[in-house]
Amino acid sequence: MTTWTAPEAHRVSEPTTGDERTMLQGWLDWHRQTLLGKCAGLTAEQLTIASAEPSNLTLLGLVRHMTEVERAWFRRRAAGQDLPDLYSSPDNADGDFDDVAGADAEADLAAFHAELELADAAAAGLSLDSEFTGRHGRISLRWVYLHMIEEYARHNGHADLIRERIDGVTGD
Repeated sequence: MTTWTAPEAHRVSEPTTGDERTMLQGWLDWHRQTLLGKCAGLTAEQLTIASAEPSNLTLLGLVRHMTEVERAWFRRRAAGQDLPDLYSSPDNADGDFDDVAGADAEADLAAFHAELELADAAAAGLSLDSEFTGRHGRISLRWVYLHMIEEYARHNGHADLIRERIDGVTGD
């Protein structure tokens, strides 16, 4: 029996020129692939190794969290789709991070890939100036892109440290 490992990421170069939408999408895609690159080649068990006590932060937890975040910002909020959470609930707000011990890593990475495609499709039909109402007032799709780039940048820093702890691999 072969042990499953996370597939190699399809790394893209970060954009250096282009219009605003091209730059935002390009940087978002670069960060998405960076997270997947941190998971590449690791077993399901390795993906659930926590960063350092007392934290329970894992690479799989980060993937699950970003799946939820992609769904929430692009599909539920910006596109107005009525969708449930995948891993969290009102009784378990941090299920994306906390419930990785019995998770199916292969299925969770597949869900992440699927959510990226669905998020991109939902955003493709919207103007960057398209707005929706959030907790703090009006929010534009442009803001969502910038927020997502920031969210990935922060969590990719976490992923760097977790991956280095697992097997010593460093780099972007």
